[in-house]
Amino acid sequence: MSEAREHELLAKVPNQLYIGGEWVDGTSGRVIHVGDPATDATIKTIADASVEDGKRALDAAVDAADAWAATAPRARGEILRRAFDLLQERRDEFALLMTLEMGKPLAEANGEVTYGGEFLRWFSEEAVRITGRYGTNPEGTGRMIVSQHPVGPCFLITPWNFPLAMATRKVAPALAAGCTVVIKPAELTPLTTLYFAKLLEDAGLPGGVLNVITTSTSGTVSAPIIADPRLRKLSFTGSTEVGRRLIEQSAKNVLRTSMELGGNAPFVVFDDADLDKAVDGAMLAKFRNIGEACTAANRFIVQDTVADEFARRVTERVNRFRVGRGTEDGVTIGPLINEDAVAKALALVTDAVSRGARVLTGGDEIDGDGNFFEPTVITDVAAGSDILREEIFGPVLSIVRFTDEAEAVRIANDTEFGLVSYVFTKDLARGQRMIEALQTGMMGLNVGVVSNAAAPFGGVKQSGLGREGGFEGIHEYLYTKYTLTPDPATA
Repeated sequence: MSEAREHELLAKVPNQLYIGGEWVDGTSGRVIHVGDPATDATIKTIADASVEDGKRALDAAVDAADAWAATAPRARGEILRRAFDLLQERRDEFALLMTLEMGKPLAEANGEVTYGGEFLRWFSEEAVRITGRYGTNPEGTGRMIVSQHPVGPCFLITPWNFPLAMATRKVAPALAAGCTVVIKPAELTPLTTLYFAKLLEDAGLPGGVLNVITTSTSGTVSAPIIADPRLRKLSFTGSTEVGRRLIEQSAKNVLRTSMELGGNAPFVVFDDADLDKAVDGAMLAKFRNIGEACTAANRFIVQDTVADEFARRVTERVNRFRVGRGTEDGVTIGPLINEDAVAKALALVTDAVSRGARVLTGGDEIDGDGNFFEPTVITDVAAGSDILREEIFGPVLSIVRFTDEAEAVRIANDTEFGLVSYVFTKDLARGQRMIEALQTGMMGLNVGVVSNAAAPFGGVKQSGLGREGGFEGIHEYLYTKYTLTPDPATA
């Protein structure tokens, strides 16, 4: 990948805030230095929004709300469809931009463009399918009309690990439903959202419908927006700890909230599983996006009769990975997002080893520029190890043994989280039992990736509230109104 191409792309990305349909300077007097996690070098300097900038963005969303809500669903859908088409034309640019600011290999960044684009296409179609119902009340004295309406201005907070898909997954249903939005991308990866806003502008989105604020003081800038009584919806993807605080803040004005929070996904392998498929699934469920995904398998719970063979096979596959900057040919594992992520991965591995776990490959940070950690497999992880309780968010595969189905279920459910689970077995009845028994909002049965724009994404327990994607996704941005009218024969 040539440096000239990188510089050319970065020059196209706006470095200002997007408020009311205009690119404007921030008022804080500060800037954000966006870095390349593979080199630690600054790749672009952008505006750092102040509290006043956040208020201006919400003002713009409020001012545009009535007109956008009254825009025909077909017109809203066609703008989203044009955005989808433009994204396909610019897919190479978006993929490279994500690799530069987040670190994932180009092949995976291209996959995210495909995945993120599907939310634009799916919700462009859902915009015209917002329905209600009409019928006679049970007493026969009147007619019931049930209709759906946009909730109003929304505040969307996105994480750093999927810079495009997390934006499209929130923005597309909000716009399709007729809501205006203020979006705040993560400080670590804001460039993709800024470039996405430019794409929506090119697709014909009216000014003020989408507003983008980038800031290094997220809590300070977000709090007044959340406290403003004109805001009606908050959607957040990130840690459970931050999610709890945002739920507390949103309670004052009884905001509609969607929370996609932490995960601790179990990956259960029974002794009757097709091990080749289980290993293929493990590579996807663990190492996709460098392991930096809330859906990443966190605990590999493997029946003891096949645990050694499973460990041998995954170790063999992991040893084939090539670590490096995501723009380089053949790289399969890029850098972690920052040095804190490297330190956390190392601490979790060190704790597990101190409790008796064995490192089969990897297990350490990689010296030199950037934030690299060795692809790692550890086995015989003991109960109580930190790595079984905390999200790893890195390329570390940890194996726990079990003896029977009941024990597998107990270990899998022994967590405060419940986002996604993975199960590999050839036994259909057992698969059905696991669907019923595992306490997660999503499950992959003999597959290692579950995310799809047409499916409801979300968890249970402390993994969050609400759903994104699917038919359910647009209803997060609609409220239901019931109207009773007299019987037309007597009115």
